[in-house]
Amino acid sequence: MTMAASPVTAEELRIVARDGRSLAATIYSTAADGDHVVIVNGATGVKRSYYDRYARFLASHGLVVLTYDYRGIGGSAEDDIRAEACDMRQWGEVDVASMIDAAAQRYPGKRLLAVAHSAGGQLFGLADNKELVHAMFALSVQSGYWKLWSGLPRWCLALLWHVLMPGLVAALAYFPSRRIGFGEDLPGGVAREWARWCRHPEYLVDREGHSLRQQFASYRGRIRACVVSDDWMAPRAAVEALMGFFVAAQVEITSLAPADVGARALGHFGYFREAGRPAWQESLAWLQQQ
Repeated sequence: MTMAASPVTAEELRIVARDGRSLAATIYSTAADGDHVVIVNGATGVKRSYYDRYARFLASHGLVVLTYDYRGIGGSAEDDIRAEACDMRQWGEVDVASMIDAAAQRYPGKRLLAVAHSAGGQLFGLADNKELVHAMFALSVQSGYWKLWSGLPRWCLALLWHVLMPGLVAALAYFPSRRIGFGEDLPGGVAREWARWCRHPEYLVDREGHSLRQQFASYRGRIRACVVSDDWMAPRAAVEALMGFFVAAQVEITSLAPADVGARALGHFGYFREAGRPAWQESLAWLQQQ
């Protein structure tokens, strides 16, 4: 049953990752916290502050919510992005896993849940302790392999992954995402690995090109994967491809259209903005049931 909204407290803190790196995080809670803790795994290059409104909404209804920045992004970034020696695999195997560790240690006895946006669900599959998380709400979580797209977007992505991203990283030692409206600037290692993944049919692969999908196979929790109808960055074919990695999980794929929430558009990011607010009650109810 949905609880009446309560005043929310946002606590800013640093969480030390498994390898000693300090990561910026925020914990949202109320005086009437329930039995669930939600870890929000954000999209590539998106700061944790982007999920503030959604996190406050969940917290106001009794869920403790943890948001954080991956190393190299937002509050977890070094002063000089060129000095960041990290990649996307590290985001999943260390940063995501460290947040699960921290939530489990800080809130023993509570049920851990995840909300994943885009790459946040891909990285979740790389965490070796993901079995501690009972369920995941996955919004626009997709494989990035470029041939899963069709028409003009396919060829634009091919140009990005094969030419633009590798070339700009080679020239600048980082990827200037802000200049093209692609989120926060990305450390060179993150951008190089992302481009390499998106060029490969298996998507998530090691440096030798071997698939990492076996790391997803151990997860047996429930996943509610939502496809947004006007999200060109996460078409249904790409979402279905990534969900296929979770071979032992209980996966349910749902759809959301802008008209369902009275919006003109949602795209890849609109769900967590005011336009998507009418849909939040449904994800809240699902999370509360886990």
